[in-house]
Amino acid sequence: MTRVDLHLHLLPGVDDGAPDEATAVAHAARMVAAGVQVATVTPHIGSPYFDVDLQSIPERCAALQRTLVDEGIPLRLHHGGEVHPDAGADLTGAELELIAHGPRGARWVLAEVPFAGIDDRFLDGLEAISGRGFGVVIAHPERAAGILDGGLTRLRPAMQAGAVLQVNACSLLGRQGTEALAAAEHMIRLRVAYIIASDGHPGHRDHTLADGEAAAGAAGAAPAQIVQLTQANPRFLLRHGLPRVDAPVPSRSGPGGAALRRAREAARRLGATA
Repeated sequence: MTRVDLHLHLLPGVDDGAPDEATAVAHAARMVAAGVQVATVTPHIGSPYFDVDLQSIPERCAALQRTLVDEGIPLRLHHGGEVHPDAGADLTGAELELIAHGPRGARWVLAEVPFAGIDDRFLDGLEAISGRGFGVVIAHPERAAGILDGGLTRLRPAMQAGAVLQVNACSLLGRQGTEALAAAEHMIRLRVAYIIASDGHPGHRDHTLADGEAAAGAAGAAPAQIVQLTQANPRFLLRHGLPRVDAPVPSRSGPGGAALRRAREAARRLGATA
């Protein structure tokens, strides 16, 4: 089984990720050398800082995929997006569908937490996304200010409704500050984190998912848990999607399905002191 990176700013020239095609190709080669063979490209969506045309994302992804094939770089790409914290309530079902993953009935999108802290607008956006029929993977919750001081508890209803948490490799590496590092390690120990992703920004954040694995191991994660966080669980999300909490997890979903059941049980146990 190979690593799968579900949060990555690889598309050239669209946001604060890869500035050009050459940088994107060089990073893709670095990812493959580090054992990543599947990735989703997730440009910022709805951000006031980047005017990203949603309709262009599938073709931009396809164009980069063709370039990687021509260069002999065996990295399979899926197009997606990272929804800005203030944009969840504003996106239509059709717009969300353009950046969603998983099979019909279990589609999900990646939603970015507000760095200033978990607020009502963000939570309302998660509810709006859910109301349009999509599950949510919450991107780097450890980077939200105050996440260990009530923020994680504020996410509890969304997690109990089926959302799962994605921790950043760069947070585990200590590159987002001590609070983010402590929170990322806490979520892994608590087993509420479902996946690790790189959130790579080629050209200035060039780490790979393999770096996150090493950091998770240093934080105390067992080898089997690391494999789940970077391989089995992200692969489950692409193949089986994010089933609703009132729907059964596919019986033949392997370790990713078992880990999802455990993550949801951990979310149910999550108390006010989390």
